[in-house]
Amino acid sequence: MSLQQTPASDRIRIGFFGKRNAGKSSLLNAITGQPVSVVSDQKGTTTDPVHKAMELLPLGPVLLIDTPGLDDEGPLGELRIQKMRQVLNTADLAILVTEAGQHLDQDDLLLAGELNRRQIPFLIAWNKHDLQPGQDRPDNLPVTLKDCLIPVSAATGEGIVLLKERLAGLITVKDKPLVRDLIGPMQLVVLVVPIDASAPKGRLILPQQQVLREVLECGAIALVVRDTELAGTLPLLSRRPDLVITDSQVFQQAAAALPEEIPLTSFSILMARKKGFLSASVKGVTAIDKLKNGDPILIAEGCTHHRQCEDIGTVKLPRLIRSHTGIAPDFSFCSGGDFPADLSCFKLVIHCGGCMLHEREIRQRLLLAEEQNIPVTNYGVAIAHMRGILPRSLSPLHGCL
Repeated sequence: MSLQQTPASDRIRIGFFGKRNAGKSSLLNAITGQPVSVVSDQKGTTTDPVHKAMELLPLGPVLLIDTPGLDDEGPLGELRIQKMRQVLNTADLAILVTEAGQHLDQDDLLLAGELNRRQIPFLIAWNKHDLQPGQDRPDNLPVTLKDCLIPVSAATGEGIVLLKERLAGLITVKDKPLVRDLIGPMQLVVLVVPIDASAPKGRLILPQQQVLREVLECGAIALVVRDTELAGTLPLLSRRPDLVITDSQVFQQAAAALPEEIPLTSFSILMARKKGFLSASVKGVTAIDKLKNGDPILIAEGCTHHRQCEDIGTVKLPRLIRSHTGIAPDFSFCSGGDFPADLSCFKLVIHCGGCMLHEREIRQRLLLAEEQNIPVTNYGVAIAHMRGILPRSLSPLHGCL
């Protein structure tokens, strides 16, 4: 897969944090070798996070994120700081940019402490070192941060290569599988892909693309059919499929068309496993059966898109829940990065597969729910549970929850 094709959700995210005018934007430009961020002597030039995808060897595809200053001021400044903190929820690595010749102030030290608590590996880039060549570190640098600090200069390029090398050593890249550990060469995998009003015109959705790619990489045989042709396709096959993967929206139709001995799961369940929240989803799904009239439910999607008349999150899933439970819960919806920090008012959170979200962001959302004792489940798990086929849909995973 080329650099242009690597989804943002699969890139290692490196956040640049620090006070206004510490040189975050200049440093990002120096690392990329491109004028990605606007640079100015005026404080607060970066008002929203700026993203730049690139290849940073030996890490591979990364996403560099320039953030507003953590010391921004006023009502707008508070909003900018909130944006900065959203990046903290998704960052795999962080660069805390400070200005050479100055002490680390309380804001810098507090952020370093928060990065430690969040277990986000980080380096301190002591920027503008060309202006203070005789000084190697701030006088008040805590001993615990000594090995994190690198003197750099975005203007002269001093320390930039070392900074990139040290970044690459902070993290081990783990490529979690979607399906490749469940199949082998020459096995037959049937992908059930409905094409309806909510399907993106001219393309498959990301989980379908990624599963198809892994099937091909394994040397397995991929057969892609619509749900409307699944039953008619099976008699044409000379062998039984080794695995069928369906869109969760047509779980019931796929299960009805397939003999019990044919393994069946869904794209959403596989994606939840890859993102690390399948176990929590299976545990939380039983909350659906305990709902009462008026209970608030949050349905969360990781991406933002134009909603069609039969949108799964806002239409199909609420309808299925009402039909399954015989009650009328109170549904709320969120999408993209607008996931609420306070979940205490909800009885249940139902999340999409998270294909457009970074794994760390998914983990942060799970942590919020866990801290507030709110059960969380996933679209595919919830639909399989309400259709009575959850054990069957989990069995192909061989206990790999």
